[in-house]
Amino acid sequence: QVQLVESGGGSVQAGDSLRLSCAASGRFFSNYVVGWFRQAPGKERVFVAQIRWNGGTTYYADSVKGRFTISRDNAKNTVSLQMNSLNPEDTAVYYCAVRTLRSTVVVTTPTWDYWGQGTQVTVSS
Repeated sequence: QVQLVESGGGSVQAGDSLRLSCAASGRFFSNYVVGWFRQAPGKERVFVAQIRWNGGTTYYADSVKGRFTISRDNAKNTVSLQMNSLNPEDTAVYYCAVRTLRSTVVVTTPTWDYWGQGTQVTVSS
């Protein structure tokens, strides 16, 4: 079992930055992938970014590429999501998630194995 706790959400103005953190505890293995999803009101949960725990390979959704950066701290078992140039379309609840790396295929559907409770990000214009 893996427990995930997100932090760092809040309310900001368009153009501002936020940094989200995801703290992982429990049985955590090097073949895990850690990712972020987001869900806006009335919409489906969508993929934002992911990072392989072993090696640090990253992948981003087109909507955030160049603005968001995902990183990991292996010693602290944390993953961060640095979000720059935020706009109102980024408003959502952001979820940290973990899955087992089974192939090189990036899984962007919200079918991952473990999930945090989410943290709210609100961007006003």
